[in-house]
Amino acid sequence: MLELIAIVVDDYDPAIAFFVDVLGFALVEDVPSLTNDGRAKRWVVVRPPGAQTGILLAKADGEHQRAAVGHQFAGRVGLFLRVADFDATLARLVAAGVELVTQPRDEPYGRVVVFRDLAGNKWDLLGPTT
Repeated sequence: MLELIAIVVDDYDPAIAFFVDVLGFALVEDVPSLTNDGRAKRWVVVRPPGAQTGILLAKADGEHQRAAVGHQFAGRVGLFLRVADFDATLARLVAAGVELVTQPRDEPYGRVVVFRDLAGNKWDLLGPTT
């Protein structure tokens, strides 16, 4: 089972707000931790409703990691969020000012729209076929 994936973010609190308040994820963990060389950091995990795999929100540490914020998938859609109520989720994204990269469309596998998270990474929002 894939337990976690990491997304490098600029700062913890805005990332938590985006994933919890905008995407509707649960904040599973937010505890103090240490880097491999002993510096303070936080261990922050969010998870979509009903999912087993969580997302570790990792604050960029150093220039190399800061350069990766928003570019973790080289400009491609790298994350796929399937929801039961596509229209309600899309309305929540639009109300929160989330950037839509495409217009919603119907595909054989369901409704889809591409959006950017707060860092600039592209996601597919996927819903049931209409």
